[in-house]
Amino acid sequence: MNRRFPDPALRAAGEAAAKRERVSLQDYILSVAYARATAVDDRILDASRVSMSRSGDAFADEAGTAGSGAQQCEAEFQARCELEEQQERGYAA
Repeated sequence: MNRRFPDPALRAAGEAAAKRERVSLQDYILSVAYARATAVDDRILDASRVSMSRSGDAFADEAGTAGSGAQQCEAEFQARCELEEQQERGYAA
C-alpha cells in the first residue's frame, strides 16, 4: 500500500487518528477505506430497495386494471378471429 502523503498536514492528521485508535497508520487507512467502501455499498443497496419498493407499488396499482386489460385483449382476439372467418367465407363464396 502506498502510504506516501504529499501533504505533511494530512499525514500528521492520519498519524494522530491512528494513534487515537491505537492502530498502525496502515491499519487505520485500511479501516477508513473499508468504511467508505461499505458506506457506498450501503447507499447503493438502500437506493435499490427504494427503487424496488416504488416499482412494486406501481405494479400493485396496475394490478387492479390488469383484469380489464386481459379481458379487452381477449375480446379483441375473438373479434379478430370472427373477422378473419367472415373474410374467409367471403373469399369462398
